[in-house]
Amino acid sequence: QVHLVESGGGLVQPGGSLRLSCAVSGINFKLHTLEWNRQAPGKERELVARITSGSTTTYEDSVKGRFTISRDNVWNRVYLQMNSLKPEDTALYYCTTERGGRVFRGRGTQVTVSS
Repeated sequence: QVHLVESGGGLVQPGGSLRLSCAVSGINFKLHTLEWNRQAPGKERELVARITSGSTTTYEDSVKGRFTISRDNVWNRVYLQMNSLKPEDTALYYCTTERGGRVFRGRGTQVTVSS
């Protein structure tokens, strides 16, 4: 079974930082692409960042220069460092991966940016 468990969310003021973590099990972690997604109430899901098995990264335009995705192939974790947070970053953040043509996701961690 593939399991993804996110942590690290919370309430932060505008301009603040958070580091999200996603623990992954059930796959050969080092061979897989991992993604961070987010979804705010009333809005569609948005791909925030992606990291390939070779550690190539891509970002959604609104987070470029503020967010950094990274991976730890020893502890099977993927991280999202979020700096200069804005109210519009408020959303449920969750990580995803794919195995055998099926996408797996965690339950997510809530990020709220508010003063």
